[in-house]
Amino acid sequence: MAVEGGMKCVKFLLYVLLLAFCACAVGLIAVGVGAQLVLSQTIIQGATPGSLLPVVIIAVGVFLFLVAFVGCCGACKENYCLMITFAIFLSLIMLVEVAAAIAGYVFRDKVMSEFNNNFRQQMENYPKNNHTASILDRMQTDFKCCGAANYTDWEKIPSMSKNRVPDSCCVNVTVGCGINFTEKQIHKEGCVEKIGGWLRKNVLVVAAAALGIAFVEVLGIVFACCLVKSIRSGYEVM
Repeated sequence: MAVEGGMKCVKFLLYVLLLAFCACAVGLIAVGVGAQLVLSQTIIQGATPGSLLPVVIIAVGVFLFLVAFVGCCGACKENYCLMITFAIFLSLIMLVEVAAAIAGYVFRDKVMSEFNNNFRQQMENYPKNNHTASILDRMQTDFKCCGAANYTDWEKIPSMSKNRVPDSCCVNVTVGCGINFTEKQIHKEGCVEKIGGWLRKNVLVVAAAALGIAFVEVLGIVFACCLVKSIRSGYEVM
């Protein structure tokens, strides 16, 4: 039995929300992949809180897309079981997202500690590994920083001479500019704090996006429950 009256409006709004869910799912997958690429270049691979968080984000994105498909099928066919499944799974996704947000907040210091340790370890591999060197050079150039805590960290690298830093530390990068440098010629601030500051500035944007997604999901659950109630009432009439 087809829904009538105000439920037609609810059904239409649910379709709109399902499109929003698909967009959110694609966004979550993109954010997760981007975060994984960044972490793969800065943190040693392993089952750590920092390295697992992007995987959780990608999994939630994929699952949200599948749930949106189920919801679309349920709304189109006005199927009671599919709509119940949609509402339950959407609620589970919300719980996972809340758990991921809490984990990200709780382990934020752990992630920075891992980043600091691995940055220093990669500094030791700088002269030995061209891939590592290119990653550190790009980070120091993009964030205008030098070393982990500051530029003097490079003095502790055995294969680097005392008056030498990578050319990527220079304000104006040229070949050999890091040899016999003066402090005015290089960026003195460390990359760990500089990148940490950048992350703190952008965390509000991430939080706002998360709240927006959560709000859309709550509306989806409410509309799904309304449609379920209408479908059930139709079955009872029959």
